[in-house]
Amino acid sequence: MEKQVSRVKQVASFLADNIVTVIFVLFVLLGFMVTKEITLKNYIEQLFESVFRNSFLLLSLIIPVIAGLGMNFGMVVGAISALLALVLVRWFEIPGAWGLLACAAVALPLAMLFGWLTGKLYNNTRGQEMIAGLIVSFFASGVYLFILLFAVGGIIPVVAKGAVLKQVLTPVQRNLLNPSGVGIRVSVDMGNLKYSLDGLWRLPFVTFAIIAAIGCLAWLVIQYLRKKKNPALGKANIRLTIVGAIACLFIACISAWVLFTNNPTYMALRPAPMATIIVIMLLAFATNFLLKTKLGQDFRSVGHSQQIARVSGINVDRTRILATVISTVLAAWGMLIFLQNIGTLGTYTQHSQIGMFSVASMLVGGATTSKAAVKNAFIGVLLFQSMFILSPAMGNALFGSPLLGEYFRTFMVYGVIAIALGLYIWRGLKASQHKIEED
Repeated sequence: MEKQVSRVKQVASFLADNIVTVIFVLFVLLGFMVTKEITLKNYIEQLFESVFRNSFLLLSLIIPVIAGLGMNFGMVVGAISALLALVLVRWFEIPGAWGLLACAAVALPLAMLFGWLTGKLYNNTRGQEMIAGLIVSFFASGVYLFILLFAVGGIIPVVAKGAVLKQVLTPVQRNLLNPSGVGIRVSVDMGNLKYSLDGLWRLPFVTFAIIAAIGCLAWLVIQYLRKKKNPALGKANIRLTIVGAIACLFIACISAWVLFTNNPTYMALRPAPMATIIVIMLLAFATNFLLKTKLGQDFRSVGHSQQIARVSGINVDRTRILATVISTVLAAWGMLIFLQNIGTLGTYTQHSQIGMFSVASMLVGGATTSKAAVKNAFIGVLLFQSMFILSPAMGNALFGSPLLGEYFRTFMVYGVIAIALGLYIWRGLKASQHKIEED
């Protein structure tokens, strides 16, 4: 009887800690049950393209959470740095991968400056960093719109006064500027910057699936053996290892069967952008490595208790600013990866929802405002993008209107954030009450 009660408590505790993730898993399962519009092939194509497009942005949120700053809504200023860099590089018509590298180089000092200013603000709004980040994103968006709507050509001279645009500017520059010569167009074609990273190296998707499944299987086994040999690294979970190994073997076998039979439906899946995948994996491993260094331990100490960290000799303010700068720079580079995959720059709207969607995805992946890991980013992007793919089809199947699915997307984004913040406050109150009872 006691064991049953204990298991019920464990299940209840698991659901309370992962309610957002559970809701999205159920939503995805329901989506597959009610809709017939989206085939498995289309779903796989759209899902993994979204994963490769968004993962870098989500990984940029981990370090601020570890450092006790919560979800960095201020990452929008990093996205704005990328957009400004992109407009500049397009103006000078730097092509292909060199153009993308130039964007990253130009965005770096801008993102560092904006991240430093945001970090200084966070240090003066302790305990309210997420609200401060949200306000910063609105303020930065207003300044950005002023620059690109009016300052370019209006205050900052682009061409000599009285010059005829058609005679002075190249076709690319004319397509960048408004016909009046003041401000940037609403939509800007990325030109040869499109797929500048994705197109460097591609593999057939089925081949990539086999390699990825074998790689994940090897990683699971190595992690299990390491933890079994050294318990200080964590508990060696045999059940999780077995389930993961079965899933990896299943994916590898199915992919091998498709490759062997040369199935035309799934052989036609879009190739996997290996250069982008390698960049994402490098960031994931670099994040895990950083958290094991002295700096990573400083981040953890500050996130756990600023007072104890200060007594231990850690410069708390500097550490928090550094975490914000790193996050902002990574968000800028993640925005460039996002845009080169999209291929078109929505000049005045592209950055506006990046913060909300990235934060919501992390929360869906099981992260909280005080705890986040690389696995949360990948789980979150898979579930959140699945919701984006299935929502219109579900709206059409259940209510006869795809538009309702679009509204449901927005509802889910804000609902996820609201639930997560509510749970954070509830846990804090519960912990405080428990501490008072112990005292």
